[in-house]
Amino acid sequence: MSSEKEKMLRGELYDAADPELVAERERARELTRRYNGTTPTEGGERRDLLEELLGALGDDCHVEPPFRCDYGYNISVGENFYANFDCVILDVCQVDIGRNCQIGPGVHIYTATHPIDAAERVEGLEYGKPVTVGDNVWIGGRAGLNPGVTVGDNAVVASGAVVTEDVPDDVVVRCNPATMTKQLDSDN
Repeated sequence: MSSEKEKMLRGELYDAADPELVAERERARELTRRYNGTTPTEGGERRDLLEELLGALGDDCHVEPPFRCDYGYNISVGENFYANFDCVILDVCQVDIGRNCQIGPGVHIYTATHPIDAAERVEGLEYGKPVTVGDNVWIGGRAGLNPGVTVGDNAVVASGAVVTEDVPDDVVVRCNPATMTKQLDSDN
C-alpha cells in the first residue's frame, strides 16, 4: 500500500492532512520563515537555507524574500536563477526550472490542484501535476503557471499571463485565457 506522500509525488489523489506531509510542510515553513527574515547582506545564510530547502540549486541563484513553497524538496533550479519578491511555488509534484531563468515579482507556480468533482473535493483529497520551465525563460510579474504545464526554452511569459497550456520554445505568451469550458452538474 502506498503512503500519502508516494501518492502525492506520483500525482495521484492523496490526503494532505497526512501527518508525514503536515510535518514536511511545517519544516518548509520554518525554513522559509528563517529565509524571509534574512537581510540582503546575509548571502551565505540565504544560500545555506535554500540548499537545505530545495531539491537542487544551481550556482549564482538569488531569491528575493519573501518566498513561499509547500515542501521545497520538489523544486530544482538551474544556475543563474533569479526570483523577485513574493514568489510562491506550490510543489506537491516536481518543479524543474532551467538555467538562466528570471521570475518577476509575485509569480505563482502551482503543481497542486483539486478534483473537479465536489464530493471528492469536500473529502479533502488533492493531487498534483509537475511543472517544467526550460532554459533562458523570463516570467513577468504576477504571471501564473498552472499544474502540468511546460514552458519551453527562451520563452517569455508576459506580466499577468495565466499559463494553462504548454508554451513552445522561443515564443512570447500573454493574457489570461479564462473562458467557460465545462458546465458542472450541480446535482451533487
